[in-house]
Amino acid sequence: MTVSADGAHVIFLRSSGPEDPADQLWVLDVATGQERLVADPAQLLAGDEDLPAAERALRERLRLSASGIGSYTADSSGTAVVFTLAGRLFRADLRSSEVREIPTAGDVVDPRPAPRGDRIGYVTNGALHIVDAGGNDQVLAAEDGVTWGLAEFIAAEEFHRFRGYWWSPDGRAVLAARVDESRVPRWHLHDPANPDQPPSTVAYPHAGGPNADVSLHLLDLDGGWVDVHWDRETYPYLVCVSWSESGGPLITVLRRLQQHGLVLSVDPRTGETQVHAELADPRWVEPVPGTPAYLPDGRVLIGGELAHDGYDARCLFADGSLITPPGLYVRRVSGRIDNDLIVEAQDGEPSEQHIYRVRVSPAGTGLDARKITTTAGWHTAHAAGNTLVIGALALDHAGTRYRVYRGDEPRGEIASRAATPPYTPRPVLQRVTDRQLPTGVLYPRNHVAGRKLPVLVDIYGGPGHQEVLAVRSRWIERQWWADAGFAVVAIDNRGTPGVAPSFDKAIHRRFADVILADQVDALTALADKHTDLDLSRVAIRGWSFGGYLSALAVLRRPDVYHCAVAGAPVTDWELYDTAYTERYLGLPNDGSDVYAHNSLLESAAEPPIGADDARPMLLIHGMVDDNVVAAHTLRLSAAMLAAGRPHSMIPLTGATHLAAGGLSERLLRLELDFIRRSLPS
Repeated sequence: MTVSADGAHVIFLRSSGPEDPADQLWVLDVATGQERLVADPAQLLAGDEDLPAAERALRERLRLSASGIGSYTADSSGTAVVFTLAGRLFRADLRSSEVREIPTAGDVVDPRPAPRGDRIGYVTNGALHIVDAGGNDQVLAAEDGVTWGLAEFIAAEEFHRFRGYWWSPDGRAVLAARVDESRVPRWHLHDPANPDQPPSTVAYPHAGGPNADVSLHLLDLDGGWVDVHWDRETYPYLVCVSWSESGGPLITVLRRLQQHGLVLSVDPRTGETQVHAELADPRWVEPVPGTPAYLPDGRVLIGGELAHDGYDARCLFADGSLITPPGLYVRRVSGRIDNDLIVEAQDGEPSEQHIYRVRVSPAGTGLDARKITTTAGWHTAHAAGNTLVIGALALDHAGTRYRVYRGDEPRGEIASRAATPPYTPRPVLQRVTDRQLPTGVLYPRNHVAGRKLPVLVDIYGGPGHQEVLAVRSRWIERQWWADAGFAVVAIDNRGTPGVAPSFDKAIHRRFADVILADQVDALTALADKHTDLDLSRVAIRGWSFGGYLSALAVLRRPDVYHCAVAGAPVTDWELYDTAYTERYLGLPNDGSDVYAHNSLLESAAEPPIGADDARPMLLIHGMVDDNVVAAHTLRLSAAMLAAGRPHSMIPLTGATHLAAGGLSERLLRLELDFIRRSLPS
């Protein structure tokens, strides 16, 4: 969703209904409250959508499972919007509603219009191009063996920097990333179900191995070229980049272990950089999305942590001066209204997120953060000009309700076409143990108090993601499980966000011990409060990090967990990527046993001691997963087979880490059958 700079329009994607997976481009006129369809993929494409490989990879990193217009970008005025369909470039004029295809030199990835909308940048075959409305195409940067204008795997997957070039505010130059992956190991992904097809080869930077070489360059449209200078050997990760009319480019760079970083301003004439701030943490640095950025008064907005004088907070600073109250846990800077910041933050209840309007006062004049949202739930915001759009998810209604405001005046809602679920889940949310771990318990709709129920722990548990939210959609599938005869439990252990930085970072170099201890302690505490939970019959299921945690649970605590479904689990951390793994576990060759201790393979290789130690496990993995490669599950299966541990495996042919296209839904009944057969009667 995008609000135009003048606040006159809200641009958004929406499909025609709950069974239509293809996103269309829409615009809302804020003055009238009228919605208008701008671009319908069904009308623009003659046949089925066939995505180029680079676009498929970008959508995988963005976690986009929808088809159609997966994403778009707008010019600074919000009147020209560009997007791709099947690798073709389209430009939509919101004033005239004209949509036309722009001829290009090849399949298009990540098109972005210049601020005035008169030119469009795009990437094809690793080269950065500029094309004007008349189809005049200019190669801005191209080089054999490297890519220009695209984010490398680590930037997109682990730092959520999904783009690789940025227009100057005047549209005369582009700041572009050059990515050389020649030293990154090549891994080969092959789907055995299609032996006639060659394997795909990806550059995968595994823990302890080399990363891509990433540099930044200022490219003038007239052919000028300036390199951006910083100590790339010491600070190899380019995490954040911004370039606004308020000042020149700002970048955030981190050391490899991410315990120290720099916020740098870039001189666009010379490429020289100046340190604006240092970021440091003995565990790891966690930048705040939406920062760094110039404020209208010239100060630089930076997100960071306040961990002294008794504070344990995630805050915003302007040139070092605190501008948000230390009681807030800031998640994202969403935009500006006038000179005020619109901020998404949590304030003591991790299951909810609220919107705040933060006045950026001069240093020493006090903190002014006004809470805008008052209803319970999870709120997001988009803001520009004098227009604010607030999306609200909650337990008491389905879908997301988007309300539009101009100033303090409501201007209506953006209509939702989501399905209304046939039931209303009513989870019991509470904090347990001395660590105040967020939890939720959900019963069958026909549950009679006093009837003991087997327990299903539905889990993720890893950094950057919460499961226990006051949001109905998080509990719809869980209600299906509950109605199948389970008490469904969700637990957010230490390491998940939303509570405090110390809570987030307690897992540093000790994934397995902290997370599993929290899960066990919380489950025990919940059973004391919910006496219908039968802890003699406990199943656990999860995907990705949740798959790792599920397998870890039955391997190391078979006294608590009696069977597991592990989807796409990381089983050997040396097989996972550099930035994620080293952030939490350090380097694998540092002389410690941290990697071995947190691996599943050593535990799986130990022969079970009696039947109670041989808990059954169902492994599921996509054969062409380029994030958590299938080798993780195959190696775990081999170790369990050698040790005589019971397990089953479902290989998902042609599936990636997303398991999109209805795969995950079709697996539910197979998982249910496995759990019913595996739990004690």
